[in-house]
Amino acid sequence: MAASARQTAALALAHALTAAERGLPVIPLSRTKLPALRSPHRGEPRSVACRGECGRPGHGVYDATTDPAAVRALFAAAPWATGYGIACGRPPHRLIGVDLDVREGGPDGVAALDALARRHEFAVPPTVTVLTPGGGRHLWLTGPPETVVPNSASRLAPGVDIRGAGGYLVGPGSLGAHGTYRLAPGTEHLSPAPCPEALLNLASPPAPSPPARTGTASAASLTSFVLASPHGQRNTRLFWAACRAYESPSPSPILAALTTAALTTGLPEPEIRATLASAASITARTTIGP
Repeated sequence: MAASARQTAALALAHALTAAERGLPVIPLSRTKLPALRSPHRGEPRSVACRGECGRPGHGVYDATTDPAAVRALFAAAPWATGYGIACGRPPHRLIGVDLDVREGGPDGVAALDALARRHEFAVPPTVTVLTPGGGRHLWLTGPPETVVPNSASRLAPGVDIRGAGGYLVGPGSLGAHGTYRLAPGTEHLSPAPCPEALLNLASPPAPSPPARTGTASAASLTSFVLASPHGQRNTRLFWAACRAYESPSPSPILAALTTAALTTGLPEPEIRATLASAASITARTTIGP
């Protein structure tokens, strides 16, 4: 490995360890912003049921940890890592990431969030803000223990994505394909602020209904529901269908079919994995309790 690559990996590990010391669970990321460790189940029949129970690394956000020894082990297994991800929705901070995309000729997430705040009468408090290489920004907010916020893409407004349970934020100091993620000046000393109640309500869908004892939705009907998703509702429909799948006695085959359907609609695989993870979290909270 070239010296510059070793330095990049060492810097990423150092930033990740600093975040872990603050109670933020981390995983190594590649330059593409995806988890650096590949799934240990590649080559096996498609399955979305394993969330690290097999004991091997490579389960994305489910590998996230605050334990320094475990963080070092993850980065040792991925010496090509150039950054780190911070798992959202996990205690003690229960981060909710507001990802504001700003691109020339595309949606302006910052302006869209401002308009949303005016319309619903809330103010975004001063909080940790990370500037992305593409000109956007990530706002770090915290949520209450009883609320599970799912991931969503442009559901609240164009250019406004939410990173919740099962999702992650690229940590400051990470090197991506287009540059480095940096803390916005003036926010270095801040802690993540509580999410305004109105924004929390917008980001949190109604809790799924209790598991049906009979007549659970079939894989075919749920798959058709996802395949018919209009643009802008793909994540929302997948989330709802995945909740129904997790309520069934055998969710794995249904989840595999939903994954294929979501890929067909054009959803990227990382978004699909995050949405399924959100559904797993909120369904477990509803059916099992805290």
